[in-house]
Amino acid sequence: MISVDELSAGELAALLHFHAEAGVEWLLEEEAVDRFAEFEAMKAARRSASSSPQATESREASSRPAARPTQRNAPSPERTAQRPQPSIPDGEAVQQARFAAESARSLAELKTAIEAFNGCNLKHSARSTIFASGDVASGIMVIGSAPGADDDREGQPFSGRPGQLLDKMLAAIGLQRDTILLTQVIPWRPPGNRIASTAEMDICRPFIERQIALAEPKAILVLGNFAARVFFGESDTIHGLRGQWREIAVANRVVPAIATLHPQDLLTAPINKRLAWNDLLAFQAKLAAL
Repeated sequence: MISVDELSAGELAALLHFHAEAGVEWLLEEEAVDRFAEFEAMKAARRSASSSPQATESREASSRPAARPTQRNAPSPERTAQRPQPSIPDGEAVQQARFAAESARSLAELKTAIEAFNGCNLKHSARSTIFASGDVASGIMVIGSAPGADDDREGQPFSGRPGQLLDKMLAAIGLQRDTILLTQVIPWRPPGNRIASTAEMDICRPFIERQIALAEPKAILVLGNFAARVFFGESDTIHGLRGQWREIAVANRVVPAIATLHPQDLLTAPINKRLAWNDLLAFQAKLAAL
């Protein structure tokens, strides 16, 4: 085992980043615990307890025939009621999500509906429900794929390093996150930052489509491979989907949209920043023409 004291600052940062990407977010103990010593102490305590007079009497009592249970010893209705509830079938969850989304008449109502919705298993493992933030009146919408660990911890879309890079990308074309609307396709972080399943996306789709319908944006910037596939219905990678103006049809409205690489993609492969810059310039030109 390598001691932390032997690692350089760069090696330690890489190790922490590796654990974060694997889904490890919190330390369980402030100090290291010797589990082997605890186990040996536990065995010694059991041996000591088994040789005591009380333990001998308990073993003798357990060897006697068990008394017939009486009505008084029957399990209480409260205990029998505390059983796990069956999960909602995916098809029914989609219908419930669609009803909840369509019932919302404002973004505030939609946020409340999503927070109260329990039909998606992603919610049960996430800490926060990530909803749109910013200025809906701007007519400009930026949609990412799914919350990351920083988003889940902070309760805001595009937090941490990817959010800092997005702020710089927006500033380069004269925008700020407070003056546009930022959101995610999925409102809950998938465990370990895995890709959401098809069933999970089907359940969440009514919510993101309703966000677009209520926000009524003039143009949409789509970030990342997953989000681009969701809206454009294709299986190509972001490199094949980016840089082309397409249309997103929601609630009898058609909104022009262009996809580019997600800030996390650019942190992993900075060489692709030139591609994202070209897409941002195209987005800026479209906004100027609207």
